[in-house]
Amino acid sequence: MLDTRQLDVPRFLAVLPLFSDLAPSELERLAQGCQLRRVERSAVLFRIGEPCESFHVVVTGQVKLFVISPSGQEKVIELIAPGHSFAEALMFLGKPYVVNAQTLADSLLLTVQRHTVMDELQRDPRFALRMLAGLSRRLHGLVHDVQAYALQNGVQRVIGYLLRDQVRAEGGAGAAFTVSLPVSKATVASRLSLTPEYFSRVLRELEEARLIEVDKRDIRILDVQRLATYQT
Repeated sequence: MLDTRQLDVPRFLAVLPLFSDLAPSELERLAQGCQLRRVERSAVLFRIGEPCESFHVVVTGQVKLFVISPSGQEKVIELIAPGHSFAEALMFLGKPYVVNAQTLADSLLLTVQRHTVMDELQRDPRFALRMLAGLSRRLHGLVHDVQAYALQNGVQRVIGYLLRDQVRAEGGAGAAFTVSLPVSKATVASRLSLTPEYFSRVLRELEEARLIEVDKRDIRILDVQRLATYQT
């Protein structure tokens, strides 16, 4: 377990893309406006409509951003992994949260206060450009998701998810590798705008086609090329 007292906050900030070019003195100033807290699994960090006066970085653990439909169904908007931040855009707009946030595991979070960021923006215009770049990457990712949901069928979305962070082992493009789902299958299904039943059905179909092997949350990709070109 990571001891919160042992975390060097300026050093941690320095490895984040948003802050990687800042001088040590600038990192120290930012660190002074940060709050480090340990949060248990399933804790609600904020709800829709609550004021947003800070943004957050996941140090360890995982956070899901989600909304609840009028019928009571949960839709996962984004899964936030360690080293990634969330809620920056709303913090700048001064708007309340438009999604809910909940931890999916025991997590360590770094909260950066709005006034600290605004002070640094006034000191260094370069910092503003980096913030814009980070927000642009987030927007690009969300646009990509919308395109996938509109243009791809359910099987293609699942295959795209399994191959999204592909790291090919030695032995060529056809080499097998394993994807470990970081969350439950139901959560992944919601992230892909699929029902849990349909997601499980697609996994069975791909397994019957001898493209994957499923062992709980571990999914072994048997043939990358065949999977990437699989047609329903």
